[in-house]
Amino acid sequence: MVMGEHIVMNMATHRMTSRNEILTLVQLLSPSFPVGSFAYSHGLENAIHEELIYSADDLQDWLNYLLTQGGGCADATLLNVSFYAEEHDVQYIDASSRAFASSKERLQETDLQGVAFCDAVNAVWGLNLTKLTYPVAVGRTARALGLCVELTTAMFLHAFIGNMCNVAMRLVPLGQTDGQRVQALLKPVIISVASNMKDITLDDLHSNTFMSDIIAMRHETQYSRIFRT
Repeated sequence: MVMGEHIVMNMATHRMTSRNEILTLVQLLSPSFPVGSFAYSHGLENAIHEELIYSADDLQDWLNYLLTQGGGCADATLLNVSFYAEEHDVQYIDASSRAFASSKERLQETDLQGVAFCDAVNAVWGLNLTKLTYPVAVGRTARALGLCVELTTAMFLHAFIGNMCNVAMRLVPLGQTDGQRVQALLKPVIISVASNMKDITLDDLHSNTFMSDIIAMRHETQYSRIFRT
């Protein structure tokens, strides 16, 4: 085999490896993966009920803050810290994730999705994950399967935003085109958050979106609702 052919074959192998990584993440973070993400609104249902969100622009602003200052950024931090952690530190990180939940329903959201995610990956990939919160479970799975943590973080956040847009499309009501437009506009934000997670530590875990936390608490006692959180 000549040198040129060897290089071409190596490039083709690299592309196929990358595609397999992407396809694995698409599967793990797909709406069809059995974590029940469609049942959770992250408090968005109450924000819409209280008329804090009634347009595509409102939704984009709300989600932008979640990604950069709120639950999205916090989950990305937990995912990355979990990815790099030694096995004996995982339970401490998971306990921190639970303690950081700002309300009963936020804890329920991350706990139940995490348990379902662990059960599924254990059954499909033969892993041995314990009952972890959702971002911690995703981080440990990415490490076990040899996935790129930055790509995993970006696709995790993209799945989160997609789910929130689906909630808004049902409740605002927001048209499907507007929902897709919001997702497209937030992609640079997702990439920026994912790329800025290098060298992140548990000490960097924070949230400044107090209104979102209050809304999640109000959702617990909302008279009529569709979503679990």
